Amino acid sequence: MVDNEFLYGYSSVLIAVVLFLVIIVFNEVGFVSGRYVQSRTDDEVKTLTGSIQASILGLLALLLGFTFSMAMQRYDNRTMALIDEANTMGTAMLRAQLLPGEYQTKADNTLRDYIRLRVEMGQVDLTRVDVRSDYQRQIVALQNQLWGITLAATETDPRPVTTGSFLQSLNAMIDAQGKRNALLQLHVPESILLLLFVVFIASGSIMGYSAGLSGKRMVVPIVLVSLLITLIVFTIIDLDRPKRGLIQVDQNVMSALLKQAR
Repeated sequence: MVDNEFLYGYSSVLIAVVLFLVIIVFNEVGFVSGRYVQSRTDDEVKTLTGSIQASILGLLALLLGFTFSMAMQRYDNRTMALIDEANTMGTAMLRAQLLPGEYQTKADNTLRDYIRLRVEMGQVDLTRVDVRSDYQRQIVALQNQLWGITLAATETDPRPVTTGSFLQSLNAMIDAQGKRNALLQLHVPESILLLLFVVFIASGSIMGYSAGLSGKRMVVPIVLVSLLITLIVFTIIDLDRPKRGLIQVDQNVMSALLKQAR
């Protein structure tokens, strides 16, 4: 999914800076256009322009709130998925002690390697596809090893209270890993972000045009509003970028689990 997205390849800081500069440029274009038609525009048209400006700003506020909610929800889902996976791996470590002695050691060692790989993979940028693919191959190999150990242990001890409990925890651990990987690929649709940028630029233009019709520059208010909206857009983009932006899901729970496993 990342490969099909244009904006994901660029830094969220760069996008925010470019967006702010574009807004300022279009605001100036709007101001010059407003000054040009000022003498040929009556009060009724100026009032109508103010109403249009308020409508566009209202639409911008609606889109900002909607998009921020989407990004925040995805961030929360990734956080909960991380906690769920850590819990399932911790449960698997505890239930490995129920296996017959010869299999218990193998399962413990394999689980330690598995947790280490999951922690390391969690620190790799999503744009480093080759590195993440290599980690994923190693993780799948360890999952197969754990499954093989469980099948062998089942032949020795088929009781559901012992080996069966570990089998259930292993299934939950694998499912949690798949769910977390899937959530990493979910982002706010790029078309919504582009629509937000278009409305943002249109808002800057209409504010400049309205100021031009009045014949008075409002540099400080317009720059301040543009800066605040740009910061909100930056936060939305950054929240929506797992392993990529400045705002990251806290990995301490996984690090603590790795220390416990060691």
